[in-house]
Amino acid sequence: MVSPQQKVFCVLEFAKTNSVVMVQHAFRRRFGINPPCPKNIRWWFRQFQESGCLRKGKSPGRPRVSEEQVARICAAFDRSLRKSTNQQKRMEFCDSMLETMEDKTFISHLIFSDEATFRLSGTVNRHNVHIWGTEHPHETVEHERDSPKVNVFCAVSQKKVYGPFFFEGKTVTGQTYLDMLQNWLFTSLQADSHDFIFQQDGALPHWHLMVRAFLNEKVPLRWFGWKGTKDLALCVGLRDPQTPPCAISSCGGYVKDHVYVPLLPTNLDDLKH
Repeated sequence: MVSPQQKVFCVLEFAKTNSVVMVQHAFRRRFGINPPCPKNIRWWFRQFQESGCLRKGKSPGRPRVSEEQVARICAAFDRSLRKSTNQQKRMEFCDSMLETMEDKTFISHLIFSDEATFRLSGTVNRHNVHIWGTEHPHETVEHERDSPKVNVFCAVSQKKVYGPFFFEGKTVTGQTYLDMLQNWLFTSLQADSHDFIFQQDGALPHWHLMVRAFLNEKVPLRWFGWKGTKDLALCVGLRDPQTPPCAISSCGGYVKDHVYVPLLPTNLDDLKH
């Protein structure tokens, strides 16, 4: 490392000779060691001209965090806080449901619902469907992208299964979900009883404003699911637990066990049947 005195020597020699080579020769004669590189000699001379000092400048410290980065960090903390709050609300909801279910007639009024997607390729949603084996298969499974599919809706009461209902199109939207509620499900439910409590999960089509307006009008305080603060639903909060019971969760798995057996359906009509 070059000492401050050696830096001063280089700057003074360069001021006299304006030659980096001559500075290096003089440095070797004076100090008996290898001279600094030309880049450093010029840098020290320029630093002395600009600041009058050869000391190392003060470190700028940690880099300044941009306002956008601060906003992203705050949003991440906010999401974490909401997640924790949602867990607390789930516990409160479960406790409330356990108390409500002490009324033996309550269960008979519940209508649970859910959707499932069936593909010709036999691919299942690994978030909802898990396949366990006793040993590692050591096999590679090829998945077909954009395989033809059907979206199916089903509802379950204590005594009856409503469905299946097949949605038209590749995607279930808020409008198509609302059409199904208006034109098929609620007509079927009201044919059996007007005294029911409807459950739906947190899928995005269920969050559609028109869907929630329809439920607020037709079954005020007799539906629960993902709702807004002004919705007339049974639960409090923006994202209440809407986990379907084992009956309807296992229903989708039971159907897929019977659909996805060799030979697989070759077209959507066969898949629906």
